[in-house]
Amino acid sequence: MAKASTPNVEKNRKAKEVVVDEIREKLSRTKSVVLVDSRGLTVSQDTTLRKSLRKAGGIDYKVYKNSMINFAIEGTDFAGLKEYLSGPTAVAFSYEDATAAAAAIAKNLKAMPALEFKASAIDGEVYDAAATKAIAEIPSREVLLSRLLGSFKSPMASFARVINAIAEKKGEE
Repeated sequence: MAKASTPNVEKNRKAKEVVVDEIREKLSRTKSVVLVDSRGLTVSQDTTLRKSLRKAGGIDYKVYKNSMINFAIEGTDFAGLKEYLSGPTAVAFSYEDATAAAAAIAKNLKAMPALEFKASAIDGEVYDAAATKAIAEIPSREVLLSRLLGSFKSPMASFARVINAIAEKKGEE
């Protein structure tokens, strides 16, 4: 009897290793990880959430067993997420912008009250649910850069207008 179950045990172990390796591979190239509790979402809401995350771009979203996540984060910068691995856990990996996953999920929170942030990790720092909500409000890198350029441009434009006014005034005299 024991021999018959040994191939199944080995098959299960290999299947789990594949999942752990998949998570590790995603962790190796992600800028941030967001853990959410999506318990209570309807199929329609879950589909809407997944579509919005795909539309945001550079984000993978998947539900994994906590034990698989736990094995994958062991010894990585994301190991601090271990304390948040209870209950159902969905993971959003953001590959391009560290705040993109949190922001995309936050856009859905009002329409989906069952959706809750658990935690997030960016550059080895772990943040609880409240801090993750705050991170979600940080504008994207592109928006921040455009604001910075706008703030550079504004004083120069004002200076140019003053110089132009002085030149026009002197021209009139």
